[in-house]
Amino acid sequence: MRTGKDIIESKETEFHDKWAADIEIDKIRVDESFEACTAPENRMILERMGGLENKRILDIGCGAGEASVYFAKNGANVTAVDISANMLKVVKQLADKHGVSIDTKESTADRLGFPDYTFDIVYAANLLHHVNIEATLSEIHRVLKNGGTLYSWDPLAHNPIINMYRRIATDVRTSDEHPIKMKDLAYFRKLFSHVEYETTWFFTLWLFIKFYLVNRVSPNKERYWKKIIDEHKKVEHTYDLLEKLDKVVLKIIPFLRRYCWNIVIIARK
Repeated sequence: MRTGKDIIESKETEFHDKWAADIEIDKIRVDESFEACTAPENRMILERMGGLENKRILDIGCGAGEASVYFAKNGANVTAVDISANMLKVVKQLADKHGVSIDTKESTADRLGFPDYTFDIVYAANLLHHVNIEATLSEIHRVLKNGGTLYSWDPLAHNPIINMYRRIATDVRTSDEHPIKMKDLAYFRKLFSHVEYETTWFFTLWLFIKFYLVNRVSPNKERYWKKIIDEHKKVEHTYDLLEKLDKVVLKIIPFLRRYCWNIVIIARK
């Protein structure tokens, strides 16, 4: 008999297999996903990672492989894991296009199948809100070397405007998603010796609101979080001003951080 977990995993696989079939390799923005002004999460993470040469990196829930390829281009030994076999085919194609080699493995996040103490770094982008957080973090902790680090980022659950978007954008999201709550930081602190976090997209959320109210972009036709990377040059001036405002206001009123779109969590074993 199939369990609830089996059903959820099957739905996730089906959703991401279908998404993979629609991806055009030439339109995947590898460098921009880490270097564009509108990629604040990955810019923060890159700054903290330091040099990647010869580091063993596990990219869990790798999707189309932007991160895996970026890390490999910067000298890392990368293993990409995803629940979707079709997504892993996209990763291989993207790696070939950029002239890098990446190992891939079809797997769930909580049953990785690698030996203990294998990786220097685990990277998990937009993953934890799709999975059992506690079980996945336990598995990540197991495969990290002592002193290794998890770099993750995910959407937060607390902003009412974002939650309204989630109710509208049903075609580009899976039904089992559970955005991160601030209380979920306890799972990280239970396992890891050092945990820190930062949040992104408060006043800068205006750019997403503009997509909907001004540009009339259907959230079920385009994924806003992809569009914002594609159009980073167009919005750079506005974004930079709003990001500066974010930094000032969130420093003065830290409680507002829970109402940002995304949270970056860095946890060292």
